[in-house]
Amino acid sequence: MTTTSATSAPVSLYGFLTPKPGHADELRRLLLDLVEPSRGHEGSLQYHLHEQEDGRFFLYEIWRSQEDLDRHNATPLLRAFMSEAPEHMEGAPEAYFGAMISPYPGGAA
Repeated sequence: MTTTSATSAPVSLYGFLTPKPGHADELRRLLLDLVEPSRGHEGSLQYHLHEQEDGRFFLYEIWRSQEDLDRHNATPLLRAFMSEAPEHMEGAPEAYFGAMISPYPGGAA
């Protein structure tokens, strides 16, 4: 059964990205360049970037629906990031994804 964005639960995507030695500034710039445009994409409920004491970056996103996240992931902005980021990262991102089961404040619409 397929649901529409109006009836589906919010989805979250979060994880850690570790910069290669000497690449933290460039990875930070690439990640920061995603924040404001991503917040403006349809269905973006939360989009935050954190820097950990150990030098890793933590990205936390909440989207109104899987459809909205898929649309965001298909943008030229994300495609460009995905092509540039690996040269600045130590291994693959440690990423997690899931449906939000707690109520979202104010609803997801």
